[in-house]
Amino acid sequence: MAHALGARASVSPSVGTDASLRKTGFKDHNKLRFDNKLWITLSSVNLKSRYSSTKYQFKVMSMSVQQAVRSKIPVQALELENANEPPLNLYKPKEPYTATIVSVERLVGPKAPGETCHIVIDHGGNVPYWEGQSYGIIPPGENPKKPGSPHNVRLYSIASTRYGDSFDGKTASLCVRRAIYYDPESGKEDPSKNGICSNFLCNSKPGDTIQLTGPSGKIMLLPEGDPNATHIMIATGTGVAPFRGYLRRMFMEAVTTYKFGGLAWLFLGVANTDSLLYDDEFSSYLKDYPDNFRYDKALSREQKNKNGGKMYVQDKIEEYSDEIFKLLDGGAHIYFCGLKGMMPGIQDTLKRVAEQRGESWDAKLSQLKKNKQWHVEVY
Repeated sequence: MAHALGARASVSPSVGTDASLRKTGFKDHNKLRFDNKLWITLSSVNLKSRYSSTKYQFKVMSMSVQQAVRSKIPVQALELENANEPPLNLYKPKEPYTATIVSVERLVGPKAPGETCHIVIDHGGNVPYWEGQSYGIIPPGENPKKPGSPHNVRLYSIASTRYGDSFDGKTASLCVRRAIYYDPESGKEDPSKNGICSNFLCNSKPGDTIQLTGPSGKIMLLPEGDPNATHIMIATGTGVAPFRGYLRRMFMEAVTTYKFGGLAWLFLGVANTDSLLYDDEFSSYLKDYPDNFRYDKALSREQKNKNGGKMYVQDKIEEYSDEIFKLLDGGAHIYFCGLKGMMPGIQDTLKRVAEQRGESWDAKLSQLKKNKQWHVEVY
């Protein structure tokens, strides 16, 4: 960053868009221009946390947005880096944490079926988490099945690293698809049956408050004991959320306690190109870390499988099955996240491939689970 030294700085009140800033993880404030390049300044921050009696301390160094995909963003390790166990259930449904919405952004293009939003939440550093965990959200209003009681908690996989999109440990991001119900006879939307929590979140505005529980979950935690391990990630739709957190930790953040040197392989299944989520981020990793990252997309409405049918993630898995099985035999971790309907087709494919290789899939699956290589979170 020496080229900026001695340059004349001028404060620019409006640079770029919220979307372009989010793609590199920067918040839209404290903007400076040096030689017509955007720089962000973020201060050293101390946060008190319910998770620990001491303060988290960290600094975020300034970095040009243009450099963000080429140079990792240096962050000073939070105390969470040194913990042996992840934070769990710091806030429960009867005593949730009141967090604040920072931003809500539509992630998909106009031709995507449905709407998916990227939602950034400010938890003030009081609800820390690890990559792969989930938050619970309690939407406002009364539970129709239990008059006088609040709604049940809805779980959402966290789509950011423990540092959040602004790299300061104070925010978390969710990837939420708006659940719309269409009457099968009329084909018209029935708002009375729409998803309560997803619509509440996607309709939220900056400054709105939300009731937060958690964090929860251990099955999808990223095993970091071997920084050179192989991680095969299979997602459908918003199931990509935890994998975005993994990949930002591996390829975007320069954390002194974790230096990834292995292979991360993402399979993402969505309807079409407009439905791709975080594609700019993933494509940048592919360009910058070709030896450490692979990225395969299954676009069911645009691609055909070998039999001429729609291309689903299980078809991509079959396409690369020899490699995948060899990697699993070598100790690779494999993760599945998305709608539970994805698993039967994937399991059938893996079983068929195993049998073609002269192996028992049931025995292999049992061994993968025993070795803690098999991670599934479906909903």
